[in-house]
Amino acid sequence: MGRVNYTVLTEFILTGIPYPPRLRMFLLAFFLLIYILTQLGNLLILITVWIDPQLHARPMYIFLGVLSVIDMGISSIIVPRLMINFTPGVQPIPFGGCVAQLYFYHFLGSTQCFLYTLMAYDRYLAICRPLRYPTLMTAKLCTLLVGGAWVAGSIHGAIQATLTFRLPYCGPNQVDYFFCDIPAVLRLACADTTVNELVTFVDIGVVVASCFSLILLSYFRIIQAILRIRTADGRRRAFSTCGAHVTVVTVYYVPCAFIYLRPETNSPLDGAAALFPTAITPFLNPLIYTLRNQEVKLALKRMMGAPRAKRES
Repeated sequence: MGRVNYTVLTEFILTGIPYPPRLRMFLLAFFLLIYILTQLGNLLILITVWIDPQLHARPMYIFLGVLSVIDMGISSIIVPRLMINFTPGVQPIPFGGCVAQLYFYHFLGSTQCFLYTLMAYDRYLAICRPLRYPTLMTAKLCTLLVGGAWVAGSIHGAIQATLTFRLPYCGPNQVDYFFCDIPAVLRLACADTTVNELVTFVDIGVVVASCFSLILLSYFRIIQAILRIRTADGRRRAFSTCGAHVTVVTVYYVPCAFIYLRPETNSPLDGAAALFPTAITPFLNPLIYTLRNQEVKLALKRMMGAPRAKRES
């Protein structure tokens, strides 16, 4: 049999998200504003945690600072490229750029998944083991846990990028999505993608399911401990330390499960769901943690030179 000739693709065209042409400038301005506020909000949280002596030595806020770095990275990988969709003309993304975008998105996304689990574990120790918390969650352990999350995330991203781009891509080159993600890119492969789809489902499923199960287990134990607190004010304070984390976990996990953990479809809802972990959640995280965390609000006031606020007793 003769060898099949094909032309290897050197670039992809991202179709973006569908929109009415009359809203082009509005959407460009909207996502530009979202991107700027995301970077400024997360940078503000990061600086606050770094310079405030009451925050930067506590594991809960070290995790929050790392989360801000991840949110800034995910937003920078996705949103600027999304905004190009609202400018005139076709702006293709190089093959290597597509590989890098897919890798860093899954690298940072899985690291964020692991980090949410660590934050739940930290809250479990603080509420269920308050007397032993300083000895259990030491600075050294916190550093090791964060480092492990980064390493595991990089391995996960490398596996997904390698499996996706080991396949031949010979045309067409139009990715029906607003960024290079696994399901959309695999549709363009000139080979059988069954194994890739199965491995992707299992790999991402294991990461998401295991992290989410550990988070649920942590909060099950936390709720048990909170219900044993006798005073209503004590229960309210304990719940308030977990409210922000529960909110961001919900906003993150639900869209991710919708995108990756279901049979392959090419639904318009995929793009809308993907906007949450890529653009909306990084924007909301600083707002959620600022509005629902009294210590962060007090630290912001101290940093901005406001009169020293008294910590609630």
